[in-house]
Amino acid sequence: MILQTNRTDGISSRMIRGFRQIASLTLASRILGMLRDVAYGYYFGAGGLMDAWTIAFRIPNLARRMFGEGAAAASFIPVYSEQLEQDRPAAMKLANTVVTVIFLLLSAVVLLGWGGIVLYRMLVEAPDDTKLVLNLTSVMLPYMVMICVVAILGGILNVHRHFAAPAAAPIVLNVLIIGALIVTGLGGRIGPRQQVYFVAVAVLCTGILQMAMQMIPLRRHGVLIRPTWQVQSQAFRKILWLMGPMILGLTATQLNTLADDIIAWVFSGSEDKGLSFVFFGRQVSYPLLRGSVSHLYYSQRLYQFPLGVLGISLATAIFPVMSANAARKDYDALLATTARGLGGAVFISLPAIVGLILINRPLASVLFEHGQFTAESTRAVAWTLSFYALGLCGYFSQQIVTRAYYSVQDSRSPAITAVIAVLVNLCLNLTLIWPMGTAGLAASTAVCSYLQVSILMWGLRKRYGSAGMRGLFGITVKSILATAIMGGVGYLILWLVKKWPQSFGYDLVRMGIVVSACGIVYVSLSKAFYNPMLGLIIGGRAAGVRKSHPPK
Repeated sequence: MILQTNRTDGISSRMIRGFRQIASLTLASRILGMLRDVAYGYYFGAGGLMDAWTIAFRIPNLARRMFGEGAAAASFIPVYSEQLEQDRPAAMKLANTVVTVIFLLLSAVVLLGWGGIVLYRMLVEAPDDTKLVLNLTSVMLPYMVMICVVAILGGILNVHRHFAAPAAAPIVLNVLIIGALIVTGLGGRIGPRQQVYFVAVAVLCTGILQMAMQMIPLRRHGVLIRPTWQVQSQAFRKILWLMGPMILGLTATQLNTLADDIIAWVFSGSEDKGLSFVFFGRQVSYPLLRGSVSHLYYSQRLYQFPLGVLGISLATAIFPVMSANAARKDYDALLATTARGLGGAVFISLPAIVGLILINRPLASVLFEHGQFTAESTRAVAWTLSFYALGLCGYFSQQIVTRAYYSVQDSRSPAITAVIAVLVNLCLNLTLIWPMGTAGLAASTAVCSYLQVSILMWGLRKRYGSAGMRGLFGITVKSILATAIMGGVGYLILWLVKKWPQSFGYDLVRMGIVVSACGIVYVSLSKAFYNPMLGLIIGGRAAGVRKSHPPK
């Protein structure tokens, strides 16, 4: 019992150290990402131009989500960890083969994409906003290759317990995009419609720098990247077998948000497109107008801030530990690690949900309502954000639970649940968009995140039992109680200052008071309730948390 306790404490300490390192760098990246979005709002606003940019950048960005936080890395890490334990030279060849195959495969996809765009332009007379989407997509398609290779290199570094370079790579993207926006926007000499192409070129330059950033620490860990083609090895075939289903399983939320954007684009009217369409002989008004994709984008960026800083960081740090547990066939330790990850997800996401709903309007106003971004867009983003925020606990938990399956090299179960979630989301999107607009698209994505997590949790309990999850219920109850009281305090503060004017200065002060008070209340209550997850935030054992002693 003492040995088991010591081993679990060792795993937890490694997990927490990795989580904090990733979270700190990701926090810097997300802050820069917010500054990038502020610059988007200032120069592009929330209209047709920003809609076009959002759709065009979604393709390489989705590839980053799938490979950087998804399929390739998730299928590669368990197999590479296993090979590294057994045969290091074979593991090096496997890593090189995966990088080579990903590079060549996605290069072919880029060529096909260019060919498809050229063919579409030749056969279809598209409106101007669609042409802009196609042009920007053409420029940024090669970034898909580079960012996916960066993801694999980052996965290799994570297995070697190096988290800094992969977590720092997105910082480069944000710095270069912000730089391109400011340089081209100074003096107003370059119009927004031309400015957006300079930003697209900056994205390409980012890919080159991000690849270089991974190569340096790889060499220090003795990993030299060389073109290799050992695709007949059993380990590579295992990765390939796992990867396909993982593309669906781990990226369900990203696929759902992509569906949100596409449906918003298709069902939004404009002057060029018209404000209505004919459906079975009847004239039907579009439920949305141009700018709706932008409203979705800005609200997604706000709810993805805590998800990226904390949720993805936690999942990234915990996955190598899960994979090591599975490689040793220690399923009790795997369940314990999964439960600890889910406890952290609940502890972090619940106050984030309430906080985002409380300050949705002042947050959107302070960050985006400048330049071309209007007060009307602020209201639309705040309303949509509230419904995206409701799904935060589901988004966090998705990242943990799917990796529990992938660590035992089961990619089929998450894929099945993802297909169910995507289909349900599509049906809800087409239903809720009419009464709720963009908020309906956000609500359907939130609902489907919980649907997928519920099915996967049921599968884990059926397969391994619920003994390893016993502590999760207590953590959840304590987190819910602390969040409810915190939310009451935040609501009371907002009620007391409701007569303050709605301006940048007052909104900033209003938001600062609410966030500070809610943070103090939540941390204090978590300490009073002896919530062990408080250690994720303040370090070591949470102060005041009861220490558990092994039986004598």
